[in-house]
Amino acid sequence: MIQHVVSASIITIGDELLIGQTIDTNSAWMAVELNKIGIRVKRRVAVGDDADAIKAALDQEAVHSEIILITGGLGPTADDITKPLLCAYFGGKMIVNDDVLQHIHQIFTSVLKRPLLDRNLKQAEVPDVCTVLPNPRGTAPGMWFEKNERIFISMPGVPHEMKGIMEFQVLPKLRDQFQLPVIAHRTLLTAGIGESFLAERLIDFESSLPVHIKLAYLPNYGMVRLRLSSLGFEKDVLIRELESYFQSLQEILNDVLVVNEDIPLEEVVGRILVRHQKTMATAESCSGGYIAHLITSISGSSEFYKGTVVAYSYDAKETFLDVPHHTLEHSGAVSEQTVTAMLKGLLKHSGADYGIATSGIMGPGGGTSEKPVGTVWVAVGSGTAMETHCIRFRHDRKRNIELTAANALLYLLRFIERDVKN
Repeated sequence: MIQHVVSASIITIGDELLIGQTIDTNSAWMAVELNKIGIRVKRRVAVGDDADAIKAALDQEAVHSEIILITGGLGPTADDITKPLLCAYFGGKMIVNDDVLQHIHQIFTSVLKRPLLDRNLKQAEVPDVCTVLPNPRGTAPGMWFEKNERIFISMPGVPHEMKGIMEFQVLPKLRDQFQLPVIAHRTLLTAGIGESFLAERLIDFESSLPVHIKLAYLPNYGMVRLRLSSLGFEKDVLIRELESYFQSLQEILNDVLVVNEDIPLEEVVGRILVRHQKTMATAESCSGGYIAHLITSISGSSEFYKGTVVAYSYDAKETFLDVPHHTLEHSGAVSEQTVTAMLKGLLKHSGADYGIATSGIMGPGGGTSEKPVGTVWVAVGSGTAMETHCIRFRHDRKRNIELTAANALLYLLRFIERDVKN
């Protein structure tokens, strides 16, 4: 095997991807897994259920990459055209694969307990020029083709099925076929500084980087992730060099650094709470439980998270969080006074050490000249100290909710960091 950088292209097939009916999560997942084993994804292409478009994509990506991964179009219905198209493209003929046929029979008789239709049985037909990749999670097998020193791998578009074929067959086969390099990344998260200002601060640092180490800026939710990436065949040397530059990067950005790992903000908050044996809870109005969703997405969050109260109406704020009626009448739900009262009630009833309270106007309606759409009040704190923040967002409802959650978690993290030092 020759040492060289192996590149891959991903082709996703389906009209539903092009009209936005289905979000392509397959490509992102595949790119991460390929990167882990040292294969660089060079291009990602989405095409509809159109034979000419698929053929053109296959031809084009074979020019750019050694490995072409294809998902979609392998189902039993008439719009699933990938398998017969690949059969013709590689000059084969369709044959029944006995192992796949037996697998389909077993799924329908033992698992689904449904009668087999002819269109289900046709799933056992594969081109005679491919290596069959069994699909234990479904009926459509994957297919591995080789042509002109290029590898073409076709898999179902159903994410659960595609992931099983990738994990247990495709990735191991690719490791065996190529002597792959190491691709290493180190990522940190910054807050309180924009992307352009970061770039200004890092002019000298970027100019000092060797050609094989790249710096990427990844802004999101008002914060910026910075990723250093390196590629090489001597793992120990590569890791030592990358760590040296990553240490320098942290020193330069020490005042705006949130965390020096590629983990979500809610996990950072969880770690500091666990480390100090503290707990938190949330009282959410405008964010509607989204902060709770982020936190409970973390495995083990029950160790530090008490729960949430989604108090959307005036009555709910009064009943569940003890917000005084006169506060809501005189100051309104979107106010410093209300989020402070929400937080006090939350901490009283939950027994948590720390908490977050949110109330705002997410849009598109509901704004006033004094409190336009995007106005959000956030309170964070403990039973002995609290702080409030008023934020003005200018996005659609979904993004305003996401930004509220991100900022609230950041405010709480900074509060806890200061509190545990005292």
